[in-house]
Amino acid sequence: MSGACGGRPHLDAASVGALLRPLHALADTQPQRPALHFRGRTIGYAKLWSRIERVAAHLLADWGIARGDRVATLCLNHDLQLALLFACARLGAIFVPLNYRLAVPELAAIASHAGVRAIFHDDAHADAAAAVAVTVTVPRASAEGVEGEGAGGTVRHAHIDRLIDSPAPPEPSDAPIGPMPDDTPLLLVYTSGTTGQPKGALHTQAALLANARASWWAHAMRDSDHVLSTLPMFHVGGLCIQTVPALLLGAQVTLHERFAPDAWLQALADARPTLSLMVPATLRAVLEHPGWADADLSVLRGVMAGSSTIPRAYIDAFHARGVPLGQVYGATETGPVSIVLRLHEAMARPGYAGWPQPEAQVRLLGRDGNDVADGEVGEICIRASNLMQGYWREPCHPGFADGWFRSGDLAHRDADGCIEVVGRSKDMIISGGENIYPAEIENALVALPGVAECAVVGLPDPRWGE
Repeated sequence: MSGACGGRPHLDAASVGALLRPLHALADTQPQRPALHFRGRTIGYAKLWSRIERVAAHLLADWGIARGDRVATLCLNHDLQLALLFACARLGAIFVPLNYRLAVPELAAIASHAGVRAIFHDDAHADAAAAVAVTVTVPRASAEGVEGEGAGGTVRHAHIDRLIDSPAPPEPSDAPIGPMPDDTPLLLVYTSGTTGQPKGALHTQAALLANARASWWAHAMRDSDHVLSTLPMFHVGGLCIQTVPALLLGAQVTLHERFAPDAWLQALADARPTLSLMVPATLRAVLEHPGWADADLSVLRGVMAGSSTIPRAYIDAFHARGVPLGQVYGATETGPVSIVLRLHEAMARPGYAGWPQPEAQVRLLGRDGNDVADGEVGEICIRASNLMQGYWREPCHPGFADGWFRSGDLAHRDADGCIEVVGRSKDMIISGGENIYPAEIENALVALPGVAECAVVGLPDPRWGE
């Protein structure tokens, strides 16, 4: 990354990659257009771009961040997380949002595996960031910028506000950053680790842009939309299903530090959002809130939900109030927008995952590795333009081969091509030679009066097997 005279590379207009061009154009043509609302402040598109450039310059001048370096956050939702993500795209660096719900040893393991060089935190997570930083060593870099064996020092950390509160950095000189290829890695998000140690899913700038296109299609999103974003941005759901796509389109985003049902309901009156993303736990919290019955939901074009099976009672409750509750199926590895029940289809197909987004191919494979017939259950396998590049430091992982991601989820497809997820392959119960899918039983049980949540598991049986 060094220039001919040994100086740091500088930011130039020619190095704005495809992902950032929409933001750059919006800042140039509609500078006062509102982009982000956070903590009572409104940030227009010109100011957002200015922040991106300022953060990128700080990372270059004060932190020595170069192309390919990993930069982490450990904080509640913050507008500067988005500026940092886009600044990483500006530099060719890789953004690593850490899950603040994890314990320090878990965070340290992820930070070490990712080889992060810097951690930016908020007040609530300053101690955790410091504890992680002293236990993780930065990979040693050679003069050519190639990581080598051995330690290169401890990870640096600072409050996220330092990214813009510090004095303006000197403009780096010498060589420009240069062109930013579309396949430049940008986002490294770690899975939940439900099947073992967390794995890092690495996404390119092109994949994030492709995911934005999928989101625009999924929501029929337009620049007049206003997204209420409350889910944590350390997951691809909170970051990439609505938030980033809305900004790339020129829509508005109201960002909350974290979800709270009273704040979500109040925002309907104050911010007047047209779209929001929820999960079963947040849907339930809103439905059980005393303000639900009298809340004015008329401004909402719809709500999208995902992450796990949505109880039919939650779907019906929103539909009864005239709000379509669509669904997005995906995973950390898939961008995540893969299969979508769009808002205009939601009321006719409640509980279904929907159809593949236009740039995705979905196969349902049986145990023999062949595609199953309509109506039969198979494992969801996905190939798409917004799929991850691969697992970090695991280039030959069996769950991602020949460009196909094997989800481990089971589903069937009807004659119209609509897909319904029935459970996880590892959760399937085989009793008397018959396949039983826990999700189907769970959906029936939660429909009974007095049942709020349930889980179905198989037990060994000497006669039936399970």
